[in-house]
Amino acid sequence: MRSRSALRYVVGALVGAIVPALVITGQAWAQEEVDPVVALGEATNLLWVVIGAILVIFMQAGFALVETGFTQKKNAAEVMSMNFAIFGLGFVGFLFVGFPLAFGGFSYPGYFGLDVAMNGDGLPLIGGDTTGLLFWGYDHLGSAASPALLAFFLYMVAFMDTVATIPTGSMAERWKWSSFVIWGLFCGAIYYPLFAAWTWGGGWLGKTWDTMGLGVGYVDFAGSGVVHAVGGVAALAGAIVLGPRIGKFDPDGTPKAIPGHNIPMAITGCFILLFGWFGFNAASTFAATDVQFATVATNTAIAAAVGATVAMFHITKRTGKPDPGMLVNGMLAGLVAITAPCAFVSPWAAAVIGGVAAVIAIEAVFLLERTGIDDPVGAVAVHGVCGTFGVIAVGLFANGVYGNGWNLAVDDAGEPIPLKGVFYGEFGQLGAQLVGVVVIWTVILGIAFAFFKIQNTLTQGGIRVSEEIEIGGLDIPEMGVAAYND
Repeated sequence: MRSRSALRYVVGALVGAIVPALVITGQAWAQEEVDPVVALGEATNLLWVVIGAILVIFMQAGFALVETGFTQKKNAAEVMSMNFAIFGLGFVGFLFVGFPLAFGGFSYPGYFGLDVAMNGDGLPLIGGDTTGLLFWGYDHLGSAASPALLAFFLYMVAFMDTVATIPTGSMAERWKWSSFVIWGLFCGAIYYPLFAAWTWGGGWLGKTWDTMGLGVGYVDFAGSGVVHAVGGVAALAGAIVLGPRIGKFDPDGTPKAIPGHNIPMAITGCFILLFGWFGFNAASTFAATDVQFATVATNTAIAAAVGATVAMFHITKRTGKPDPGMLVNGMLAGLVAITAPCAFVSPWAAAVIGGVAAVIAIEAVFLLERTGIDDPVGAVAVHGVCGTFGVIAVGLFANGVYGNGWNLAVDDAGEPIPLKGVFYGEFGQLGAQLVGVVVIWTVILGIAFAFFKIQNTLTQGGIRVSEEIEIGGLDIPEMGVAAYND
């Protein structure tokens, strides 16, 4: 009897609390003339974007474990700390400079309430309209900032963080901490926002459907190019400026293996990245009400699984053993490559993209070593090369089922231009994608190389640690503590 009385009391209290709240909410909707169904949809989509951002931010743990596991024990504290600190460094640069630079002219259908250009009128800093190069001019730090705007910032800062952390893998085990700090701020404030403005921010690459007649303009659903290839070319530039680790190459140029100290750690990190990648890709619909997210998530999983499997067979055929490091990079290669086309391709194409990317990543690792470039974790091969392949894959495999009229692309009759690739009879989209690829591998790579080269020249002793520190390990000299007490 006591339990029934208690239950009645609890139910009564809940009803007493909920009913007035519903009445007040209904009155507010009525006063504002807001369709409650529309309001609920926007709130759900806003939640979807925030959850996606959280998943992408959690990927930083995956990057940290992968890179630390693939590097030497004597440098583990510094490598792990770089992956930790880059979140804050890039965040600060993006918060105060990079976000308005990249997305000041951005507007998106109001799935979650962000339905006008964020600077109010789309007025660019440079250029005559929203096809300009740079955008500025809105307040995302004041009390007037809307929940939709802040959610979009949170999602995009997570993407920026991925770009910033990619070079920490290729430059690991010889990069000065002080020089790394400057990179983190520069990446968040300038480096990532520049290409993001040209593509996702309403800039000129997204408008090549109009200016050059190329498909629907540059398309990159979740960032094979905007995030991964942009981070990958920075990783390449930094590795070139730093030079290879001591002992990586024999005097005749023959590469030597420098084994990582904790393969289980790296594999665990890969699984974390796989988990977070569903936020990376699926939440890029910006709407839980856009059920294409189910296709996106499934294509992402297909590419990851096929990539890991093909990598296993390919490296076994090449070396005789199923190298665990190549298994990890095969899965990551599939994930990177499917990120741009994941919403626009059929499942069979996702499988092809994942498998091809795995082979490309493995061969790129060996090719880079033959050219004398030392990349301890394969960041250039996985992110730079496979990110580029993912961008091209849109122009090959897009099937026209989803994404028609992307970038607000319309024909002379005002009808949405179909998003189709070469295998579906259209060649213009491939041209748009190739324009983006050329920009990444010339302009963006040039900016990254210039940054590291100038920094190396202006920094006393350069951006690389001394030979003595590199041989003894960076943990104590750079961080003041060792990762392991033994």
